Amino acid sequence: MLPPYPIEIVPLIQQFLQRRQGRFGFPMRATERLGIDRPALAFVSTIGAGPVEGSVPTQIGNAAYYTILDAWRPQAAVVEAAGLASEDAGGRWTVTERGRDLVRELRTALRAYYASLQPVPAAELSRLAALLERAFQAIAPTLPQDRDSHIPRVARLREMPAGSPFGDLDAAVYALWMARDDAHMAAWRAESIDGPALDVLTRIWRAEASTIAELAPRLTHQGPDDVDAAIGRLRERGWLDEGEPLRATESGRIARQGIEDETDRLFFSPWPEDVGREAPWIRERLEAVNQALA
Repeated sequence: MLPPYPIEIVPLIQQFLQRRQGRFGFPMRATERLGIDRPALAFVSTIGAGPVEGSVPTQIGNAAYYTILDAWRPQAAVVEAAGLASEDAGGRWTVTERGRDLVRELRTALRAYYASLQPVPAAELSRLAALLERAFQAIAPTLPQDRDSHIPRVARLREMPAGSPFGDLDAAVYALWMARDDAHMAAWRAESIDGPALDVLTRIWRAEASTIAELAPRLTHQGPDDVDAAIGRLRERGWLDEGEPLRATESGRIARQGIEDETDRLFFSPWPEDVGREAPWIRERLEAVNQALA
């Protein structure tokens, strides 16, 4: 599709993903039964959706932005003690048979939960899902795939059919969010910036912190020395002012906005033209779905 792009759809995608499981009761029941906590259950789910041969630390979470690659060790210890996953000598994590049963149970329960949801008429859910799925299928082949890519996760999570209009919508929206992540990585890599420095720049650009003392606690996957080093790299490029308060220079603001604009281009330009023409309807219906899920 051609610009202007319907960028107002992007926050609605994220909002949907935040609200879709708001009343899903299985995680509480499962954690109580197994004696684990919610982060440990999330770790099992993540590993269960990983490569068949197992996940190394760089494949767990958004590792492209991290300098601390094993912040999940406490959850992993809980999961391993419960016999749900294990680490081999090469550092790869895989779910055990018990863990596979739990992942299968989780997905079956989620499938049933989604089948119970009808925030807008079923025909509208199906049409919305079909349009967004076509957008995803058009984007996926245009983006590079490597060990940090998110799109490969989509196929692994689709081994069990969605089974309902809302389930189809969830699958399409999640897939689009994975594609958006990959589009963003492609955009910032083209600027020859690394992920940790990009994360620092983004938070300063958004005025989330004005001092290093405020910034460092927000970057839980980077150590304090790593944050200092990233700030140094950004100053060498002329993208951050010296000293505090932390501020992006004009060239830094232009560069960061350019990354955002290129992310939008990579994400939206492959959409089929007829899907793009439906953007106002997509926005209105997705907004209605999100309101009903609130």
